[in-house]
Amino acid sequence: MARIIVLGAGAMGLAAAYRALKLGHEVTVLEAAPEAGGMAAHFDLNGLSIERYYHFICKSDDPTFDLMKELGIGDQMRWRQTSMGYFTHGALHSWGDPVSLLRFPHLSLAEKFRYGLLMFISTRRNSWDALENVSAKTWIERWCGPSVYRKLWKPLFDLKFYEYADNVSASWIWTRIRRIGRSRRSLMQEELGYIEGGSETLVHALTQAITRLGGVIRLNEPATLILATDERVSGVETAQRRYEADAVISTVPTPYVSALAPALPSEVREAYDSIANIGVTCVVLKLKRSVTPHFWVNIVDDDMPIPGIIEFSNLRPTGTGESVVYVPYYMPTTNPLWARPNETFIKESMDCIRRINPTISDDDLVASHVGRLSHAQPVCPPGFAARIPAVQTPIEGLQIADTCFYYPEDRGIAESIRLGEQMARAVEQAREYA
Repeated sequence: MARIIVLGAGAMGLAAAYRALKLGHEVTVLEAAPEAGGMAAHFDLNGLSIERYYHFICKSDDPTFDLMKELGIGDQMRWRQTSMGYFTHGALHSWGDPVSLLRFPHLSLAEKFRYGLLMFISTRRNSWDALENVSAKTWIERWCGPSVYRKLWKPLFDLKFYEYADNVSASWIWTRIRRIGRSRRSLMQEELGYIEGGSETLVHALTQAITRLGGVIRLNEPATLILATDERVSGVETAQRRYEADAVISTVPTPYVSALAPALPSEVREAYDSIANIGVTCVVLKLKRSVTPHFWVNIVDDDMPIPGIIEFSNLRPTGTGESVVYVPYYMPTTNPLWARPNETFIKESMDCIRRINPTISDDDLVASHVGRLSHAQPVCPPGFAARIPAVQTPIEGLQIADTCFYYPEDRGIAESIRLGEQMARAVEQAREYA
């Protein structure tokens, strides 16, 4: 039996802790927040328990299905037909299927053909190696032409990555296209999933299982220092106490790693420090009525400072007929807009929603919430795979990973589960070989 300390009680940390306990180890989870769940944690939105940051499930998310079945909540998966919209030139258009593409008025016939071919090929492509050293801009322009990139993609990249927009990895954007493209009922119909009761259902099942198996989850107790002796991890310190450990699994964001693990070689700490992250200010609105029939709407409009909205209630119904809309503002935390008060983001979000649906008024706003996350999205430039440090660090017994280690996959619960379980099993394998 190894004494394992897991840093972070998000989906990755909880999955690692659960798997390690099932393998027979002693596990303590340390979490800085007052609740477990990380980005999958819920909050109360005027009587509705909802994720702070929206999540959806695709048909390829096997790690999620396998874990839910093991936890006895496999019957809580729900599937729903969803759709996408595109708001541009002052109008909302259907998007995401061949007929909608043909009807879209802002591309030529040749541009539509090239764009459709890129989506088709991307969905069926299985290897990303050839895209690894290519930017998304170069890749999209190569397939669709500069005008399509300028009309459909550049505004979205600009409002998510700002100064990094033209240097995002083609591998990263391809995996997003493929994941959604493979979660379809048919060529004409997208189908996405959610967990009954939201992500909290999975988080609650994991925390209960961890406790039942003898694990300990300590909330409001962030790690302050990872200790090592003779190049082997020996424990973790918090403001409250010191924990002895045979193995440490860290799932905290990479920007915190350098200060947290000063025993790492300087070149490894510099590798973590070199990974840029984008923050997100996520506005969640509860409205009396729906904005659009779509789950997500991409926005390309010079007068709207957001790349899109996610009408989450068009995936997971609220049960009251009310609508829940997420309005994410991605940006570097150094951007002056980041410091704006919550009320400014809420007002601006409602202004954008009224542009999309002019029948919506301020009287339709039932409740609002603003969540902020400083390290929400890693910036993945071409060649990013070679820049990611190994999960197993030079310090024996210390593994470190966060959402950028999913690359080229994007952030998601399934990838968190996969990597968390992988790290737990690596502890077992290391002890077998010792």
